[in-house]
Amino acid sequence: MEMRNESTYSAPLLGWLKGGDVTAAWRDIGEGSIGDCRKSSFMRRGYLDDQFIQLEHLQDEANPNFVEEVVRLFYSDSVRLIQNIELAMINKPNVDFGKLDAYMHQFKGSSSSIGAMKVMKECSKFREYCYAGNIEGCIKTFQLLKQEHATLRRKLETYFQLVKQAGVVAESA
Repeated sequence: MEMRNESTYSAPLLGWLKGGDVTAAWRDIGEGSIGDCRKSSFMRRGYLDDQFIQLEHLQDEANPNFVEEVVRLFYSDSVRLIQNIELAMINKPNVDFGKLDAYMHQFKGSSSSIGAMKVMKECSKFREYCYAGNIEGCIKTFQLLKQEHATLRRKLETYFQLVKQAGVVAESA
């Protein structure tokens, strides 16, 4: 797929990412605004940082699904970490904050590898509560982290579907 000018913005696609009409976004795909959408919406709204763009620059014809595969690995690893954190927090009276912090350190590193900014911010907050020995703060922040994690997952799944559909449209044109 050809690289497109990232300085132009697609109003329909941006609107869709904000909860608008998918049909309008689909009509606009032909204009090649997937990159614009990613940069202006995901980044402006704090979901992703430049690391995601760096991953996209590593993708080429030899490995056209590189970014999607990296994101898939992130989610499979993060599901395991979420389960470990939940199990570690069950022992409320005897919580091992060192173990919780170690799990969250891994989670933050994984999130950083794909540029998941909102998830990383919640990881940092969680770690601060670990340092303070505040289990209630950890629990509250962990719920927010899981919400951000799920929101980003939905948005990225849709993004990858649109990228694939745009590639099919571009190839058939």
